Amino acid sequence: MNGMMIFKVALRALLRNKVRSILTALGIIVGIAAVIAVVAIGEGASTSMKAQISSMGDNMLIVFGGSMKKGGVHGGSGGFQTLMSEDGEAMSRDYPELIKAYTPLVRSGGQAIYQENNWATQIQGVTPTFVAVRKWDVASGVFFTDADLRAGARVCVVGQTIVDSLFNGQDPIGETFRVRNIPFKVLGVLSKKGTTSMGQDQDDIIIMPLTTVKRVLRRGSFNNVDQLLFSIYDMGQMAEAKRAMSDLLRQRHRLGPTVEDDFTIIDMTEISDMLTSVSSMMTILMAVVASISLLVGGIGIMNIMLVSVTERTREIGLRMAIGAAPVAILLQFLTEAAVLSTLGGVLGILLGVVGAYTVGDINKWPIYVTPISVIISFGFSAFVGIFFGFYPALRASRLNPIDCLRYE
Repeated sequence: MNGMMIFKVALRALLRNKVRSILTALGIIVGIAAVIAVVAIGEGASTSMKAQISSMGDNMLIVFGGSMKKGGVHGGSGGFQTLMSEDGEAMSRDYPELIKAYTPLVRSGGQAIYQENNWATQIQGVTPTFVAVRKWDVASGVFFTDADLRAGARVCVVGQTIVDSLFNGQDPIGETFRVRNIPFKVLGVLSKKGTTSMGQDQDDIIIMPLTTVKRVLRRGSFNNVDQLLFSIYDMGQMAEAKRAMSDLLRQRHRLGPTVEDDFTIIDMTEISDMLTSVSSMMTILMAVVASISLLVGGIGIMNIMLVSVTERTREIGLRMAIGAAPVAILLQFLTEAAVLSTLGGVLGILLGVVGAYTVGDINKWPIYVTPISVIISFGFSAFVGIFFGFYPALRASRLNPIDCLRYE
């Protein structure tokens, strides 16, 4: 018997028991579909997180006050304001080949009131270079200028959430609202950024000149800032920029060799790697759990093939009696198992893709079906059929033809 004939005989044998064949393949179908769907959702989540991290800034480095001891009191990371605007200016001046843009940042908060509406939100004081560092465009209106920064003007730009919640979706440009009974004029609206992978609404924000937040809202005369934000020219320069920044800050803050840093430097790649690692681990875990059904499906194939060998004992004996070699019997039953699992794999892939995109549409989750996951799933389904179908096929090929013909 040639290969095509063996395939036709195997397919005919499966079609004789359609319901049993479908039920046997169901374990493979469900297993492959579950693996495809889980991997697609996991890859989509990972891709989405990377895109969200990238949207937070252009190759951005964030420096904020670190832990330090002062007067017997130990403060954790960010517990003390140890940074000044001059630290960022020095870094930008001394390493122009690394630093693309820089802005200091101070934080405040308050209840914004406009007519009968009010909204509690975060307020950040920055310089006009903020839009370049954060890669955040102004959708309408304008950003405040260096002149506004020097004058400590009571102006601001707002995020889309502020427009929707405080101004009821109306154009706020030129309007005035109050924070702590102090009026501020809206110059522009930032483009929509959306929610980060950590659940923070980036659009729920009011951006003001640094000097305005420090003098008007925080009523401070010191030059300390909460954070320094840097945009690096190239991602490959990130490690070099962090080393240079650390050395410069230690020198400026007069820290001895044995004194710990009073600042902390993080970059977007660290956050991205951490979130991607967690997402990958969860995807692998769920894929392993889903793969258990493939094992169950493989056991089902072995069971049904053993039953098939028993039912077709006289047929096997007759084939051997008219000259069929044992290897032909082995290939026939092995082909049946492989066809059963492969067809189940194809149906499982289709069901998994459709199911993944359906879940994504319903829950607004990102979905990304990778070609490699489809190829691996298809290959694995064929392997399951061959692996679990080999023993029944081997058993059939070793039957004695005389005993088979006598079998009742």
